[in-house]
Amino acid sequence: MTTTAELLKGAAELFPDEVVTQAHVRHLDLPQNAGRFALITLDNGLDHTKPTTFGPASLALLNTAIDQVEKEAADGTIVGVGLTGKPFIFAVGADLKGVELLRSREDALAIGQGGHAVFKRLSSLAVPTFAYYNGAAMGGGVEVGLHCSYRTVSAALPAFSLPEVFLGLVPGWGGCALLPNLIGAERAVKVIIENSLNQNKQLKGEQVYELGIADAIFEGADFLEQSLIWTAAVLRGEIRIARPEVDRGDAWHEAVVRGRAVADSKVHGAAPAAYRALDIIDAARDGDLDRGFDAEDQALADLIMGGELRSGIYAFNLVQKRGKRPAGAPDKSLARPVTKVGVVGAGLMASQLAMLFARRLEVPVVLTDIDQERVDKGVGYVHGEIDKLLLKGRVNQDKANRLKALVTGSLDKAAAFGDADFVIEAVFEEMGVKQKVFAEVEAVVPEHAILATNTSSLSVSEMASKLKHPERVVGFHFFNPVAVLPLLEIVRGEQTDDASLATAFGVAKKLKKTAVLTKDAPAFVVNRILTRFMGEIQNVIDEGTPVDVAERGIEPLGLPMSPLVLLELVGPAIGLHVSQTLNRAFPDRFTVSENLKRVVEAGKRGFYVHDSGKPELDPEVLALMQQGDTVLTEEQVRDRVLDAVAQEIGLMLEEGVVAEAQDIDLCLITGAGWPFHLGGITPYLDREGVSERVNGKPFLAPGVASVPA
Repeated sequence: MTTTAELLKGAAELFPDEVVTQAHVRHLDLPQNAGRFALITLDNGLDHTKPTTFGPASLALLNTAIDQVEKEAADGTIVGVGLTGKPFIFAVGADLKGVELLRSREDALAIGQGGHAVFKRLSSLAVPTFAYYNGAAMGGGVEVGLHCSYRTVSAALPAFSLPEVFLGLVPGWGGCALLPNLIGAERAVKVIIENSLNQNKQLKGEQVYELGIADAIFEGADFLEQSLIWTAAVLRGEIRIARPEVDRGDAWHEAVVRGRAVADSKVHGAAPAAYRALDIIDAARDGDLDRGFDAEDQALADLIMGGELRSGIYAFNLVQKRGKRPAGAPDKSLARPVTKVGVVGAGLMASQLAMLFARRLEVPVVLTDIDQERVDKGVGYVHGEIDKLLLKGRVNQDKANRLKALVTGSLDKAAAFGDADFVIEAVFEEMGVKQKVFAEVEAVVPEHAILATNTSSLSVSEMASKLKHPERVVGFHFFNPVAVLPLLEIVRGEQTDDASLATAFGVAKKLKKTAVLTKDAPAFVVNRILTRFMGEIQNVIDEGTPVDVAERGIEPLGLPMSPLVLLELVGPAIGLHVSQTLNRAFPDRFTVSENLKRVVEAGKRGFYVHDSGKPELDPEVLALMQQGDTVLTEEQVRDRVLDAVAQEIGLMLEEGVVAEAQDIDLCLITGAGWPFHLGGITPYLDREGVSERVNGKPFLAPGVASVPA
């Protein structure tokens, strides 16, 4: 039989570049003469910006540390064992860089079994074990603590989660089996399924305690000291931990059913991880942990060798790495300082931008518009949003007052923008209007000032063409709602210079946005792809396919909402305008739907009514529609839509709209909420054979978002 040490040695050979986490054992005397105690500290020797992870070599070192304390516990030389992390970090789970390298199910199975083999030893020591969640804890970092007898948590802990389902895995080192048996199935489903599928929502220290995951909570400043005092009291019998009895009856079954409903609403059956996790939770009702651990091993092995996880890791790396180092961005040393911002317009979008600039840059922001009433409304909106932050405790009164003082309004562009370094327009989406605004602004701003446009589809080069200094005009396209969606498409016009572009990227970084450089091509990236996608769905409806069949056809993609609900969110008039812009540019591929025109002309906000609490097709909209007699099946709809998207992405890459397919995926994930488990769109198109069928080749090299050959 293979030993744990042999299992981990074999796995470590597959991952020679692992950043190894040490497991340092030190001994101390607990307060109140409670006895000699062994404390294991997990530390990879790097600061908090490089969180501690568990690769095979790291697990082997923890295993060795447990060998030592196991002997001491058996000898009676220690009364307990504690586990904690380096400053600000407990541990953030398995090292995904190692998971990416796995090529066989046998190797994948070894990773699951190796983690279980080590962590299980903590629960079988001859003395009680304690996990002290001192800082960020995720995935395997959470799970190693679940194997301990007791847990404390820091009130300052910023992030605690089991994010595996979000990435395409299951909590596979005890999470699915242990957590429901600790806090009940309902709460476990919330942590493992609901939070994970809700964009990897994190718990704070207080919530970890309230859920019953931790037995005690202490302030961050003296967290370890207080945890050890508490530990001494537990070991002396002065504190007894009474955990509520877990309901293993109907409540457990109902929690799993609710979890499946959540998974259905988020991924529509298109991604297996959530369902595998729920199966394990369901089977954990009888408390047979070994059987649960075996099920976790098998699920891990299957999912590690599946496309969803590889796409999830690919998406994670795009957001965490490529998103922070934008392809094609000029040298940041060329960027100019921005000490004042001007916003042309004071409508909702302009007001959202003013709020973002004031909060992130903390420099004066001035809004202008055509009359005082609009200006006052825009400034009032920003002040109201700052008041909301104050109410939520996100800023204190002093900070709120300072932010409000930064945001003002003026009808006089010369007075407002005369000393501005960066002016962005957010006015009506019409070329003539925008050119007129830029001409007025150029006449009053300093020579170094950047002129940015928030256009969603118009040509930045044409907008700048009549100016004396077109080289300082840059596209700066945000996505609505501005505070929520991270993407910022930075558009280089034909004459935009490097200094202006570098300044734009510098501002984007301070705004904490994911910036992607795009060529000045119609509708840039997200709107071009979504318009082709939505346009093809509209085409099949116009030709005769029932609306519900067309909508169901793309459900297997697991998108956050159906296309027509998205159209409602964007607004049919905006959708129509962008389709008209793209139709003028590419009439052979982009159509303008007569039915959509009728919906807009009738003043309808969308295709659905929501009177019953769920969307139902609006009979008035159906009465407006004129359809042909070509009816497609769901599968035919899906093929046609995906073929169109694959063709469009292929053409965009040929045109050099972005540097690589990776930028397309980064844009869709951060600007359109495209699912992580797809890896954006190109890995899905490759996996389904669509890229090959349409373009004769895949978008990505083998192993980039798939299992290495």
